[in-house]
Amino acid sequence: MGGSGSKAKGVWPFSGNGTGGDSASDGNEQSVTRLKASTKATPFVFTRRSSLYYDEDGDLAHEFYEETVVTKNGRKKSKLKRIHKNLIPQGTVKLDHPCIHVDFPVVLCEV
Repeated sequence: MGGSGSKAKGVWPFSGNGTGGDSASDGNEQSVTRLKASTKATPFVFTRRSSLYYDEDGDLAHEFYEETVVTKNGRKKSKLKRIHKNLIPQGTVKLDHPCIHVDFPVVLCEV
């Protein structure tokens, strides 16, 4: 399941020292201030890939269908056929408010 996490194994993109793992000596020292000081990455996500597509007419939607009329045994029946060709992805979309990255290695709230 998933697909939203990073594909790198054993590497934390938000670690300040770049060693790739947590050590017992760090403890709770890994804080947002330390992460902000790091120029490698930020724990916030400001953009995402859109799941919407443009069709030939410039309409924007997740899926496009066209109505086709099928004649079977003298009866006309209409069906919806999904369009897969000539669709252009919307691309990268800026988020209204930043989200926290899924690989952020710090516990934010403990109950």
